[in-house]
Amino acid sequence: MSIWSRIGAALSALASGEGLREVFDRLRTPPERSVGFTIAVIALGAKMAKADGLVTRDEVAAFREVFVIPEGEEAAAARVFNLARQDVAGFEDYAARIKRMFGDQCEVLIDLLEGLFHIAVADGDYHPAEDAFLHRVAEIFDITEAKFRAIRTRFVPDAEPDPWAVLGLAPDATLAEARAAWRAAVRESHPDRMFARGVPQEAIRVAEERLVAINRAWEEISRGRAA
Repeated sequence: MSIWSRIGAALSALASGEGLREVFDRLRTPPERSVGFTIAVIALGAKMAKADGLVTRDEVAAFREVFVIPEGEEAAAARVFNLARQDVAGFEDYAARIKRMFGDQCEVLIDLLEGLFHIAVADGDYHPAEDAFLHRVAEIFDITEAKFRAIRTRFVPDAEPDPWAVLGLAPDATLAEARAAWRAAVRESHPDRMFARGVPQEAIRVAEERLVAINRAWEEISRGRAA
């Protein structure tokens, strides 16, 4: 059964009166966490769309880059999106429930936040309301300020990414510390590890962009220190 069929099955509970938030609470254990991850990105993406008041074609296209939606499954994705937009609950409530769903799995919450960044910058305009939204989501997810800045510097096109920030390090960190941070980041970005922690196969392509940025940052740092 495809992930979208499983999402459809999860959403069938909505017809019996369950809310989207209750669906989140029922998706805490593998392998359904991949379903929960997908619903979480769609739902928070819908809430983020309300933050800047617009849903552009670029944002929709960006979502399709994160998730491959087969023909015939678009209705399931659209249903989650519309339910989230119509739900009177605020995004903080959604984020808190998602945090409980994944518990102490900080890595999967970082994966989720990166998916939201990918969607936020798709139209070439990173709105201050989107920045505030994502910063608050990161706080609820217990993602550190340094990690948030590391993610932001890779996605937001307002300056050339600082290689130290990409690795979540201060500029006075040692080369050994930079090497250790780079190796840890590469390990956490491996598709097998991401799949094991509940990230659906369809969304792992985001890690490819992360690896490119991580490796480029390490190359710049190691080359600079060797000069």
